[in-house]
Amino acid sequence: MAKLLANQILLIIFLIVASQQWQHAQSQTHTWQEAFKALGIAWNRDGTLNRTIQIPMVDPTPYEDSATPSPTVLSQDIQLSSKSKATVRLYVPANPPKNKTLPLVVYLHGGDFVLFSASTVIFHNFCNDIAEFFPAVVVSVEYRLAPENKLPAAFDDALNAIFWVQNQAKGVGGRDPWMEFADFSRVFILGSSAGANIAYHVALRALDFDLRPLQIKGLLMNQAYFGGVQRTQSEINLKDDPYVALYVNDVLWSLALPLNFNRDHEFCNPISGGTYLGRVYRLPKVYIKGDYGDPLVDRSILLGKFLQSCKVPVYYRFNTGGFHGIELQNKSAAQQLYNDMRSVSGFFFFGLSFVLGVHD
Repeated sequence: MAKLLANQILLIIFLIVASQQWQHAQSQTHTWQEAFKALGIAWNRDGTLNRTIQIPMVDPTPYEDSATPSPTVLSQDIQLSSKSKATVRLYVPANPPKNKTLPLVVYLHGGDFVLFSASTVIFHNFCNDIAEFFPAVVVSVEYRLAPENKLPAAFDDALNAIFWVQNQAKGVGGRDPWMEFADFSRVFILGSSAGANIAYHVALRALDFDLRPLQIKGLLMNQAYFGGVQRTQSEINLKDDPYVALYVNDVLWSLALPLNFNRDHEFCNPISGGTYLGRVYRLPKVYIKGDYGDPLVDRSILLGKFLQSCKVPVYYRFNTGGFHGIELQNKSAAQQLYNDMRSVSGFFFFGLSFVLGVHD
């Protein structure tokens, strides 16, 4: 408990410092150096990033420790294959229901493609909550970060994680005992921020493969991190937002996208065209959650309208106010998201007050 409290205090300090740095740079002509300072990153001589400001990372909890209060969720890190360094962090409730399997959630964390890890404390705690309150078996993907590994590296890693889940379902090479609790006919892909972007692309890529016995029943996108060359109204209105300032976003996309790709490439702008459009019609039901206090909210609204025009079953929740990453700091916002996810996993959307419309 003391370690967790210390991590939470460091998280609060990180958020305060980052917010102050973004706010200090308002109403100025911004530079890459300012964006790097706000993000807590710097170049190394070999072209990699030195990530100087980090939210603490935590170890998994693979077993109950009698010396501490019993965990409600167990977790372990798993290497996907002997030929790869790729890993996932697997979560199961410490006391799963008997004689009943649980939905399986493949989770992609946020961090603007450039920051953080599946083991970062805020995302680790988020997956703990999903496993406990959903409840579900959660597979959190440790994907490669940009600029060391530009897109589509993160998409490739997410797809390989889904292939690993498929092999677990088939029992290829033996099945991890914790995966016995998973219902492979109820698989959901969930992403937050940049993770929602990855979730969208991997859901489309997965359509090209026979994933049986897996059945991907839904795509869940929370405050998706998309962009484009032409600014949306929410980006203009909230250009100096303390969490996702517009000038910082521009730098992040430059780090994430391959050379000579602009922000209208499909990796960034999903409605601009590209190779994925022919697959969109085959997507499963999609849940999109956004907040009008988030500069990126119009991107989610535009994507939702596009998906609806393609006859994809789309369900929305757009909340008044809020901010980017609210569910990581606000328990009520997190609980609303968990409740919506439970509705999705039950194959119905009950009691959701969805709102569709462009934010003025």
